[in-house]
Amino acid sequence: MPGENLTRLEARDRKAVVDVESYDVTLDLTTGAETFRSTTVVRFTAHGATETFIDAITRTVHSVTLNGEKLDPDAVSDGVRIQLSNLLEHNELVVDADAIYTNTGEGLHRFVDPVDGEVYLYSQFEVPDSRRMFAVFEQPDLKATFTFHVTAPANWAVVSNSPTPEPVFAGDSLATWHFEPTPRISSYITALIAGPYQAVHSELTSANGNVIPLGVFARKSLFQFLDADYIFEKTRQGFAYYEEKFGYPYPFAKYDQLFVPEFNAGAMENAGAVTFTETYVFRSKVTDAIKERRVVTILHELAHMWFGDLVTMKWWNDLWLNESFAEWASTIATAEATEWTEAWTTFQAMEKSWAYKQDQLPSTHPIVATIDDLEAVQVNFDGITYAKGGSVLKQLAAWVGIDAFFTGVGNYFRKHAFGNTELRDLLVELEAASGRSLDGWGAKWLETAGVNTLRPALTVGSDGTIERFAIEQSAHPDYPTIRPHRLAVGFYSLDGGKLVRTHRHELDIDGASTEVPELAGLARPELILLNDDDLAYAKIRLDEVSLQTAIAHLRDIEEPLARAIVWGAVWDATRDGEAKASDYIRLVLDNIATETESTTIRLSLTQLTQVARSYVAPASRAAAIEEVGDTLWTLAQNAEPGSDAQFQFVKFFANIASTPAHAEVLRALQSGQTRLDGLDIDTDLEWELLEGLVLTGVAGDDEIVTAETRDNTSNGQQAAARARGTVPTEAGKKAALDRALTDEQIPNAILRMLGMGYQHVNDPAVLEPLVAPYFDALESIWKSRSYKIAEYIVVWFYPSALASQALVDTTNAWLDAHPDIPALRRLVQENVAGVERALAAQAVDAA
Repeated sequence: MPGENLTRLEARDRKAVVDVESYDVTLDLTTGAETFRSTTVVRFTAHGATETFIDAITRTVHSVTLNGEKLDPDAVSDGVRIQLSNLLEHNELVVDADAIYTNTGEGLHRFVDPVDGEVYLYSQFEVPDSRRMFAVFEQPDLKATFTFHVTAPANWAVVSNSPTPEPVFAGDSLATWHFEPTPRISSYITALIAGPYQAVHSELTSANGNVIPLGVFARKSLFQFLDADYIFEKTRQGFAYYEEKFGYPYPFAKYDQLFVPEFNAGAMENAGAVTFTETYVFRSKVTDAIKERRVVTILHELAHMWFGDLVTMKWWNDLWLNESFAEWASTIATAEATEWTEAWTTFQAMEKSWAYKQDQLPSTHPIVATIDDLEAVQVNFDGITYAKGGSVLKQLAAWVGIDAFFTGVGNYFRKHAFGNTELRDLLVELEAASGRSLDGWGAKWLETAGVNTLRPALTVGSDGTIERFAIEQSAHPDYPTIRPHRLAVGFYSLDGGKLVRTHRHELDIDGASTEVPELAGLARPELILLNDDDLAYAKIRLDEVSLQTAIAHLRDIEEPLARAIVWGAVWDATRDGEAKASDYIRLVLDNIATETESTTIRLSLTQLTQVARSYVAPASRAAAIEEVGDTLWTLAQNAEPGSDAQFQFVKFFANIASTPAHAEVLRALQSGQTRLDGLDIDTDLEWELLEGLVLTGVAGDDEIVTAETRDNTSNGQQAAARARGTVPTEAGKKAALDRALTDEQIPNAILRMLGMGYQHVNDPAVLEPLVAPYFDALESIWKSRSYKIAEYIVVWFYPSALASQALVDTTNAWLDAHPDIPALRRLVQENVAGVERALAAQAVDAA
C-alpha cells in the first residue's frame, strides 16, 4: 500500500504541468476471472515541463506509446505509475495493459453470485482507485471528459456515467457498448457496472424541461425484493426539492441507481450512476431506522450530483465540505420533502452521536483537515468529515439565514459548474447572499478541533425559585477553543403524567460562563434541558435533579427531539465517566418501551449492550448482561404486536443472550414453539437467533453449515461468517483471526462480518491469547493488503472487548515501537482510546 500513495505536493506539482482534455478507455471484460484488458488513450497538454507521471495499477503493461513513440514498459512502469518524459505541448498517450479485478470493494470489484453462478462487476473509485481500471492522472482537480468502450457478454447490462447505448453484437455471444463522452468530471466519480443486472426504468422531467431517464438495478437473485416504485418516489421528491432550492437543474443526462454486492460503504455518488450497498434491498423485515436511513442515503447521493460532481473540490482537504453538504442537504430534504418528517431527530440521535465520539478521539482534527497524501484522506472518512461538518453547516445555514444559504449555494453552482473549488469559493457566495462576514465563524468552527461541553449552573431558593442561572462552557485541555453558540434552554415540568415544556428561552452564549438573568425568578422545573431543539453542536450535561427526572420520566416527554437530546446527554456523561454505567442501564431499561423513534431505539439499545459488556465494573458484568437480556425479552413479549419496537427488542435480546434460559427462548423462537404475535421469523432474523445460540455455546459449526446450505446466497455466506466469528471459545476466535490474517483471497464483505462476529463476546477472556498474534501481524498486513482490507483487520480484530489495562499497555508499547506509519497508527490509537474510556467508566461504576 505505501507504494500506491500520492502526496498533495506531487498532485500540486502535476497540476501545474498538466491539463487533461480527454480519456478514451477501451475495456475487454471477457479475458478471464483475474484480469481484464484496459487500453487508455489520454490527450493532455503540458506546460513548462517535459516530464510527469500517470497512475496505472496493473498486472502487466503490454505497451506504452507517447506521441507515436513506443516506450519500454519495463523501463517506465512499476505497476503503479508510468513515468512520462519528452512531453510536448499537446500529447497523446496510449497505455495497453492488463488490469486486475478485486474482491475488496476497491477498483473494479468482481463477484460471483452463489445462487446462480452469475458474475457481477462494479467500480468503486473514491479515493484513488480509478487507476485500477484505466491509466489516469488520479487527482480531483484534473477533470476531463471520459469515453468508455466496453466488451462483455451480450446478455449483460452495462452501465456507466453516460446513457447506455445500444450494443454492437459480435460472435461468441459478445457485444460492445460505445458510450458517449461525459461532461468534464473528476476520475473518481466515473463508473462501470456490468453483469446480468435486472432493472426497472422510469423518467422525470427536470426543471429545465429535459427528460431524465431513471433506472433502478439489482442482481437477478435479489430482484424480487427490489421496491423500485418507492425508490423512484423518493428520487422524484429529491429532484424537485433540490432543483427548487438550488435554482440549478440536474446537471447530467440520466440517473441510474444500482444496488451492488459486497459494497464497503452505504453508497457512492458516481455521476449519473450511483451505487448502493445491497443492505438496502430488503429481503427480510428491517427496522424503520434502516428504512429511513435508506431514504437519507438516496438523497445524500443525489445532493452530490450538484455538490461534488458538478462542482468538485481541488484537493481532498475539502472532502469534509463535499460530504458535510450532502449530509446536511439530505437531512433537510428528508424532513421537508418526504414522509420522514423527524429526520432532524434521527440526525441528532445518530449523526451527532457519531460526531461527538469522533471529536473526542486522539485523532480528532479540525473540520478543514490537513490532508498531505492519499493515506491521510483514506482514514479521514470519519465522523468529523460527515457528521460534525453537517452539524456545523446546519449552524451556518441558521447564521446566514436559510434563504440566503440556498441562494449562495445556487450562485456557487452557476459560477463554478464543472470546475474545481476551495472552501473560500463557497463562503464568498454565502457572504454575498447574506451580507454577513464569515471570517470569524470559519476560524472558530472549521479550523479548530474538539467539542465543547455545556452545563447549567443555578442556585435555587428555599421556595423552589431560581435565584441565578448561568451556562458554563468547557473544552478539553488539548483543544481549548471556547466557541459562540446559539441555543435554547427548555424547562420541562410534570403535568398529568406527561413531562411537558413549560418555558423556552433562546440566546447566544460565548465564553466560559454566560449569565442568563431571564431565567431568574422562574420556578425550578423537574427537567432543565440545554440545547433544546438541538440548535448547537455541543455536548450537554443534566444537573442532578434533571438526571433523576430523566431516569424516572424520560418516556413521558412527548417531543421526540427532546427525548433524543436527553438520551444523548446521559450517554455522553456515561462515556465521559461522569455518570455511572448502571444509571444508564436503568435509564434505558425503564424508558425504552415507549420510545417511538426507531433510530433512537436502535442507537440506545446498541449503547446499552456496550455499557453492559464494557462500561460496568467487571465484577458486575455478567449480572448486568443477564439483566439486560432478561428485560429485553420481557419488553419484547409486552410490546405491541408487529411493532418496530418488538422487532428491535427481539434482535437485541438475541445479540446479548448469555444464559441457558436465554438459549431456551432463542431455540423456542427458532423452532416456532414460542411465537410472538406479529413477529415472523424470516431468513435474516433466523440468522440472528442462530448467532445468539452460538454466542451462548449451544450451537456451533454443524448448525451454521446447515443454515448456510439452506440460505445459499451471499447474505447467507456473510451471516455464516459472522456466526463463525462469534463462536465463544479460544479455538473459535483463533480460527477467525487466523483466517483474517492468512487468507489473502477473503472477500471484503466476508472479512467484515467475520470481524463483527469476532468482536461479539460476553466473556472477553477468550481473546486474551490472541492479543500478541494480532499485534505481531499489523505491520505486514498494512504493507501487503489493500487499504480497505487492512483497515477491516486493524479495527475489527482489535480485542477491544477485553477492556483491560494490560491491553492498553500492550497497545501503547506497539505504538511506541512503530512511530512511522501515520495512517495505521491513527487506527490503533482510536482503538485504544475506546478501551481507555471503558476503563474510566468501569472505575466510576465500581466507586
